[in-house]
Amino acid sequence: MTEPSAVACAADLPQTATHGQGRGCVITRRACFSASHRYWLPELSADDNAARFGPCALAPGHGHNYELIVSMAGGLDADGMVLNLSEVKHAIRTEVTGQLDFRFLNEAWPEFDVSTPAGCLPTTEALVRSIWQRLTPHLPITALRLYEQPGLWADYLGHPMDAFLTIRTHFAAAHRLARPELSQEENERIYGKCARPHGHGHNYLVDVTVRGTIDPRSGMVCDLSALQRLVDDLVVEPFDHTFLNKDVAFFAECVPTAENIALHIADRLSAPIQAIGAHLHKVRLQESPNNAAEVYAEVPQLDMQPAALEAVMAS
Repeated sequence: MTEPSAVACAADLPQTATHGQGRGCVITRRACFSASHRYWLPELSADDNAARFGPCALAPGHGHNYELIVSMAGGLDADGMVLNLSEVKHAIRTEVTGQLDFRFLNEAWPEFDVSTPAGCLPTTEALVRSIWQRLTPHLPITALRLYEQPGLWADYLGHPMDAFLTIRTHFAAAHRLARPELSQEENERIYGKCARPHGHGHNYLVDVTVRGTIDPRSGMVCDLSALQRLVDDLVVEPFDHTFLNKDVAFFAECVPTAENIALHIADRLSAPIQAIGAHLHKVRLQESPNNAAEVYAEVPQLDMQPAALEAVMAS
C-alpha cells in the first residue's frame, strides 16, 4: 500500500483562515524612559519625611532608567497581527514616554502634584497605574510591568487600587541534597551529583512579590524600606554564606532543594509582610541560570496569574 502524498495529507487537515486571522495571541512591547522623582509630602516635617522615605526624600530628587513592558491581547487580523506595531509605538510614545522622558515625575502629571489633597507620590506602583489609565483607551492592555531598576519593579493588572511590587535580592550558600534515612547509593540515585557528601554552592537570586492597595497619598503598597529590611533580616542574613544543611536548623531534616528553600522563605515572610500592610504573593528562587522554583502564597490568586501575568513575567 503506497503512502498518501503530502498534498493529500494537507488537504485532509482542517482549514484555517489565512495568516491565522481571528486566532488569539498576546504580544508585548518594551519602551524605556529616563526620569527623576522625589518622595516628599508637605504635611510631614523634614525629619518625618527623612524617617519615612530615607535618601529618596533628599532634594532635588534622584533618577532612574525606567523600562516598561506592555502586554496586549486580541485576535489576529488579516495581516497576521494583533495590532500594527507602528500604532502601538505611537500610542506609547504619545501617551507615556513622550510625556515622561527626561522629566521630573512629581511635576509631569497632575495626579503626582502633592500640593493638592488628591496628589500622591510618583512611586513605581502609582506610576504604572497612571500609565495604565493613559494607555487603556488606545490599546487592549492585559498587564503592565514597570522596572524602576533591575531589582525593583511593579506589575499592574487594571484593579483600581491594587498592584504587585517585587524586590530582588541574592545570597550565596552551599547545600547537599540527601535524605538522612537513605544510603549514599540511594541518595545518588535520586539526586545525582547533588548528593555528594561535601555539598556544592549556588549564588541564589530571590524575587519577593507582594500585593497591596496603593496608598492614595504615599503611592505605595507598603513601606518599601520595611519590606527590604524583612527580606534582609529573615532571608539574606540567616542564609548568606552558610551550608544550609548544617547552619539553618530547618534544613537539618528537610532536603534543601530549590523548591523547599522557596517554600521556607515564603513561610518565613508571609506573616511579617502582612504586618506591614501587604500580602505575600510569590517567592521565586533562582538557583542557577537553568533552574528556578516559584511558590505562590496567595492560592486564590493562582487562577488569575497565568492569564494576566504570564507575558510580562517572561519578559
